[in-house]
Amino acid sequence: MLVVSQIIANKEAYIKALAKRNFDGESVLGKVIALDEDRRATQTKLDNTLADSNTFSKEIGMLFKNGEQQKANLLKEKTAQLKETSKELGAKLTQIQEELTQLLYTIPNIPHDSVPNGQSDEDNEEVYKEGEIPVLEEGALPHWELAKKYDIIDFELGVKITGAGFPVYKGKGARLQRALISYFLDKNTEAGYKEYQVPHLVNEASGYGTGQLPDKEGQMYHVTGDDLYLIPTAEVPVTNMFRDELVTENQLPICCTGYTPCFRREAGSYGAHVRGLNRLHQFDKVEIVRIEKPENSYQALDGMVEHVKDILRELQLPYRVLRLCGGDIGFTSALTYDFEVFSTAQDRWLEISSVSNFESYQANRLKLRFKDTTGKNQLAHTLNGSSLALPRVLAGILENYQTPKGIKIPEVLVPYCGFEWID
Repeated sequence: MLVVSQIIANKEAYIKALAKRNFDGESVLGKVIALDEDRRATQTKLDNTLADSNTFSKEIGMLFKNGEQQKANLLKEKTAQLKETSKELGAKLTQIQEELTQLLYTIPNIPHDSVPNGQSDEDNEEVYKEGEIPVLEEGALPHWELAKKYDIIDFELGVKITGAGFPVYKGKGARLQRALISYFLDKNTEAGYKEYQVPHLVNEASGYGTGQLPDKEGQMYHVTGDDLYLIPTAEVPVTNMFRDELVTENQLPICCTGYTPCFRREAGSYGAHVRGLNRLHQFDKVEIVRIEKPENSYQALDGMVEHVKDILRELQLPYRVLRLCGGDIGFTSALTYDFEVFSTAQDRWLEISSVSNFESYQANRLKLRFKDTTGKNQLAHTLNGSSLALPRVLAGILENYQTPKGIKIPEVLVPYCGFEWID
């Protein structure tokens, strides 16, 4: 969430920046400032009341010691009144602070200056494109038909077991899925990311820490009996490992990677654009997370983008990079780049990664700070990215690598798969 002192210092600039998100910053930021003024005034009254109470308490002891009981009793009555007042002021302060925190949770992050204006994904800005789009033989199939033809993914069986959006990977399909996970993790660890295996359920505090709550509770699976949430991405447990932590400057950057299944209750819709692997409720993803000093975070973001580019080059998949506009960028992000691979069989681009800088927005929720060389505590910057989400990468491989002979496995994956063809 945003820092109140920065809202006060940058109110007009923040209002202008939030307009890129089509967010009414003027009224909400005005309420934040008014609540903070009330909070500070109440805190001052409480401090003064407690100081007077402490002073009177010391005087009472001296008066009793000197035998001035009448004066002492009068001060005792005043002290009792002050204690009652301080209790009321304390309750009011708690209420104001809670109201202020809840209001701050409703305000999205301030978008970076480079974020373009726009209402939806149609207004995102293409910043890079690479790779030749293959020319397929006549009669090329979309991946859901290829999956059935080669018996590698069973969507109907997933419906039987659980419901729509929960596929069953079979045979070479399962092995290719496992190969992709291992390949992505190896690429990340070779690039300096430390691998973690993390829980697939998180508590409410973790959801608030990375911004899934209270914004996205409708998209998360909630285990009500234990008040836990199935993770929508490894970003949540990995970043929350550092919640309430004070790290030293020489520990930064902290670079993490992890594989997890991901669970999302996305609203269902129909048509080819959500068929097969295009939209799932459970899918696998390998994530990278970085914790950086503020002055280094955008250089780190550029490095993460180049890292994902390198993976896609090795997979030899045609891809493009988009800078998300204000109307499409995530609630907690300051700047996001989306990667999309081109599906020749579907004749459309498929999103396979988002790489984002959250600046200090998540760190303020997490209370994730670092001690700089002067001994001052500062909020860190957090970043994360998919490297990569498997379903649409797998869809792109199946569709773009199909031949009359079968599906050729990308050369870089052959050592992980143990086979060169699905036929």
